[in-house]
Amino acid sequence: MEHRLISAIETALGWNGAGELGKGFVRGSVNDPDLISRLLTPNRLLDIVMRRSLNRPQFRVFQESEEVHPAVYFTDSVSPRGQSIPMVNMLSLGRLLEEGATVILDQANLFDPTMEVACRALQWWSHERVQVNSYLTTNEASGFPLHWDDHDVLIVQLAGEKGWEVRHTSRAVPLYRDADSNDIPSEEILWSGVMKAGDVMHIPRGHWHQATRNGHGSGKSLHVTFGITKRTGASWLAWLGDWCREKEIFRHDLNRRDGAAFHALMETATQLITERPPADFLSAYEQAMPLPRQVPFLNVFGSLDTVVCTTHFPPRMEENGETVDVLGSGKKLTFMAKALPSLRLLLSGAPVSPAGAASVVGAEVAEVAEILVKEELCAVLTPELSSGYTGLVTNAIS
Repeated sequence: MEHRLISAIETALGWNGAGELGKGFVRGSVNDPDLISRLLTPNRLLDIVMRRSLNRPQFRVFQESEEVHPAVYFTDSVSPRGQSIPMVNMLSLGRLLEEGATVILDQANLFDPTMEVACRALQWWSHERVQVNSYLTTNEASGFPLHWDDHDVLIVQLAGEKGWEVRHTSRAVPLYRDADSNDIPSEEILWSGVMKAGDVMHIPRGHWHQATRNGHGSGKSLHVTFGITKRTGASWLAWLGDWCREKEIFRHDLNRRDGAAFHALMETATQLITERPPADFLSAYEQAMPLPRQVPFLNVFGSLDTVVCTTHFPPRMEENGETVDVLGSGKKLTFMAKALPSLRLLLSGAPVSPAGAASVVGAEVAEVAEILVKEELCAVLTPELSSGYTGLVTNAIS
């Protein structure tokens, strides 16, 4: 999937692919104002908040580094029959923003198609899970105190400006669940400055950082943080822990007086490590991801117009002579080899119109598309979902 945001990030940071993720702090600037405003604006973020029933901790508001109690800005929308739905009171939220506050919407990709597609593109690019959180700050509101994240982040400043300080790690590649609490910040400052609209920054896991608008006067800041959770050696060992149950020796009770059994256990563990190397874990992880949410295809709604592959990671295609297997989201579908051109197009990650593609890859593309949609590897491109691709993802036919 060729996404405009990824090309812009690579250019800004001097990267060639996702191989630099997590290797070091780096920042740059995107020379494409139209892209920046296309991704998200303050008003569009508030519109998303207004139209949905949200709850803490997914939606939060902070003032002076302290969380504002939800009762201040939430209210119940009560139907004529007494049904109550919690909604953000936009007038109350507006007053908080006028005073100076930070509004946080976690996992904005669940609510906004542009953010959804951006995260999917980053997942296809990095082969890691990605979610995006949005941060809108007004006037001189301060942000979170100095902290570190247990995942790599890509930060894109979309509007206004915000001051940042980034420090080195005090523990190499710390984990969320770790042997050390890692609560003493490093004294080594890597960068301190202001992020302005179009600026991009990569902060690897474990680097201490903080952001604030203190001292910036009236104004605003909107940035999004793409959190990229990479797998580690500890992840691989945890995966092996699940596979060990397949062997009877690991299901027996431990007997502290049976040294021979301990020796056999260690030998079998060594064998398991050899049988299931890290590469197998990386491949299995992508296949284990569940099917994403999507609008179901129903014949009563009309014919299949345009489709797009929505799996969390790019499906694999394995050619086997007269057949080709498609593996994605825990499914394995087998097609005749003549379907391969259609599959390559339909599983490219870009929207495809079967009718328009027939002249390029053959008439069977319509049947293949219907199968992929029914198996939920592809989805119907609704107008809302289409808005997440328009002007951002290269057309599949081209």
